[in-house]
Amino acid sequence: METVHQEQFVEIERLRVELLTNIKCDVEQPEQLDSREVLTRIENVILGMVATLSKDEAPVLVFPNRSSWANVSFDSAVGLQMNTGSSVTTIRSDCPMSVTKFAHIFKILSIIYKLVQSNSYATKRDIYYNDTQLFGSQRTVDSVVDDISCMLKVPRRTLHVLATSKGFLCGDLSYLEEDGTRINCLSSSAAVPVSSNVAGIKNIVSSAKFVIIVEKDATFQRLIDDNFCSKLSPCVMITGKGFPDVNSRLMVRKLWDTLHIPIFALVDADPHGIEIMCIYKYGSVAMSFEAHNLTVPSVMWLGLLPSDLQRLRVPQDMLIPLTQRDENKLGSLLRRPYLASQPSWQKEMDLMRQNKVKAEIQSLSAICPDFLSSVYLPNKLRYGGWI
Repeated sequence: METVHQEQFVEIERLRVELLTNIKCDVEQPEQLDSREVLTRIENVILGMVATLSKDEAPVLVFPNRSSWANVSFDSAVGLQMNTGSSVTTIRSDCPMSVTKFAHIFKILSIIYKLVQSNSYATKRDIYYNDTQLFGSQRTVDSVVDDISCMLKVPRRTLHVLATSKGFLCGDLSYLEEDGTRINCLSSSAAVPVSSNVAGIKNIVSSAKFVIIVEKDATFQRLIDDNFCSKLSPCVMITGKGFPDVNSRLMVRKLWDTLHIPIFALVDADPHGIEIMCIYKYGSVAMSFEAHNLTVPSVMWLGLLPSDLQRLRVPQDMLIPLTQRDENKLGSLLRRPYLASQPSWQKEMDLMRQNKVKAEIQSLSAICPDFLSSVYLPNKLRYGGWI
């Protein structure tokens, strides 16, 4: 029985050795900033405004444009990262179109300054309720905090601003939260929420052979119900419940940096699922200024592959025709710079476009109710069925 168990992980162990061999040690790591440096950067912004006012000119805030592909470059060891000398967004205090955003930034800068100075933390939700009339919506606060992070070149957690996590974890993993709370995912009867302060996590302990990122919460819960983590123990599962929040991405990166074990993505065989996988692996344009902390270029595509649909003869009534929007998204993905380094991914995406169908992971249940956890994933992991 022990021999069979060991054979289950032969290909995974081979992949782990390969990944460790290919780790680039010369990747420049971002500098670690202390509170004094963060305060100084905020003070410099305010001093710049004062200097401008002293000249009878309207203050202006400038930060890199976080929505333009022209501002990012692709590095296979890092993912999408913001270029130096990127085009910028200018927020003027004397322009009716931008004066409200100027006020938002100025207000949140003052809140952040007090948080860092007092070594206290607040959630983005707390900041929104600090002045709901001024901000208008939670989304406004979320965007401005990221703009400030980009402008100051400071990770959000260093600004002492936290966000409520939407992701969950389970499996062979335990760690200490910053406040000293011991989290044991293995002994928990349910999935554990991803920490809202991933940077504060320490003393991670795990015997896991691999990590699986699960796109959807429904699939994640089904795998828990099927005792997947016990069947293929030891392993760790994590879900960002769709498009991942920053904390889920930080946690995946933390697991890679700490455990150095293979990380696999289990997503729907559709453009939406592929894009989510690419965010974990290569990052996003909007957060490219923090790529070093958020991306894991070693992530492998485990499933659901478009070629699996034919190979496993998934019933036709479980296949969904691609919409025009799907085809547009697929075309957009294929033009992204990182796809040039993934010919096997391109081949799968071309197959999807050629067959004009997509499928959800749940479609495998049409073959057998527990096919995903009892057949599909164990075989994929045992025989190296990832790309």
